[in-house]
This record gives sequence, C-alpha cells and structure tokens, in this order.
Amino acid sequence: MPLPPPPPDRPADPSSGPRAASWLEVVPVVLSSFFGIRKGRSMQRDTVTLRPQQVVVVGVLMALVLVLLLVLVVRFIIASAAA
Repeated sequence: MPLPPPPPDRPADPSSGPRAASWLEVVPVVLSSFFGIRKGRSMQRDTVTLRPQQVVVVGVLMALVLVLLLVLVVRFIIASAAA
C-alpha cells in the first residue's frame, strides 16, 4: 500500500522550502524599514525568505549612502550660503 501524500501546507522535500531572497529583493525591504512602512503579509513572507546577513549588509550600505548624501547636501548649502 503506498504512503499518503504529505499535507499541502508542508513541502514533500525539506530542501524544497522557501527560496532565499536575492540581494535586489532585500533593498526595498530595507528602504521600507527606514521609513517604517511595511504591510503585515509581506513582512511575514520576508521573514521566511530573507537571511539576517543580507539585511545587515544592505542596511549598513544604505545607512552609509544616506550619511554621505546628507554630508553632500550640507556642504552644498554651506558653499552656496558663503557665496
């Protein structure tokens, strides 16, 4: 007698679980977290597909870009005010 199929909510093969998110898929997640806007359903999906290393690396890089952008804006404002 053959075994019954696994329940539909669980994958048949443990290695065929959710795929890991690509680096480009992590960027919008980090950007939305900078602004504090995230829908519950997409947040639950992201907790399964995102790896913590991806979020940390992209978050640090995005924070660095933000700081550099702010420094450039302040330098531009100071230079234009001195003229």
